[in-house]
Order: sequence, then structure tokens, then C-alpha cells
Amino acid sequence: MSSPHDFDFLHGEWEVRHRRRTDFLDAGSEWEEFPSTTRCWPLFDGAANIDEIDMPHLGAKGLTLRLFDRESRRWSLNWSSSSSGRLFPPVIGCFGGDGDSRADSGDGRRDRGVFYGDDTHDGEDVRARFVWSGVSETSARWEQAFSLDGGETWLTNWVMDFTRPETNQESVSGTPSA
Repeated sequence: MSSPHDFDFLHGEWEVRHRRRTDFLDAGSEWEEFPSTTRCWPLFDGAANIDEIDMPHLGAKGLTLRLFDRESRRWSLNWSSSSSGRLFPPVIGCFGGDGDSRADSGDGRRDRGVFYGDDTHDGEDVRARFVWSGVSETSARWEQAFSLDGGETWLTNWVMDFTRPETNQESVSGTPSA
């Protein structure tokens, strides 16, 4: 199960490489790629954090508030975009399990977190899944997928690869960058 420090890896500055579908619900849609930067800082002694991501390609910024529920030992990830100014429904899950409250068994991997929630996209009800994987001090991957059939099948529609800027790697790892 998760702990209040699962997202400690994310604190600080990152360079992000995005790859996303031009239509989130169409498996045949084209992919677009673009860079961004993000900064994350802890709150509540690590049991919460906020990040702001700057995506000039989209002409928008995004904000994620992550909150650890000590009773359920699950995280809620709450997203907002400067384009809409509204808070989207949260996805909820954990590290070290499958993240779905409907099934608590998991592989126990601490470098992978899975989070689910219900939302709408372009007027369609969707089940959303976020997966954090490959987590380390200097890199991580986030993927978003939507399901139109309650989670039977998934369409990955956005992937973000996070890398520490070279100037930050020394302060994170304690050793000089090459």
C-alpha cells in the first residue's frame, strides 16, 4: 500500500516530453509531441503536494494537487487547467498495488502507482487511468488512458516522460552531473 511519501520523488523541477493523441477517444488519431517544464513542492510534511506544469505548445498551464488519505492509504490526484479554470474529478489509487479500489491485490512495486476515476470527455462518460512508472530521482513516466466500456479496454492518449534538468541532478543525487 501507499505511504505519505510516495510522491517525494516528484519534488523539484523537471523537464517533460509530452506525447499525446490529437483525439483522446480515437485510436487512429495522430500523436503530437511537445516539451514543457514543471515544478512540484511538498505540503503537509509530504502527505500532499502541488505541481504546476507550463505547456507553451498548448498555451496553457496545469496544476495537480495530490492528497494522501491516511485512513484509506490512497492518493487522490486532482487536476486543473488554466484553459478551463475548473477542477476535474480526481483519480484515486496507490503505489505498490493496482490502484483500483475495486481490487486491492497488486504486485507491490514501489516504483509504480495506478490511479482511477470517472470523468467525461467531449460529452462521453469515461473511466480514466493514470499510471506513474519508472520512478527514480532523475526520471519518471506518467500515462493517461481512457476507457469507454467501464475499464474493459483502455486507450492510452497521453504520455509524459519526466527528466531532471542537468543543473538539478547534482542537488537531487548529491553527486555532480556528468
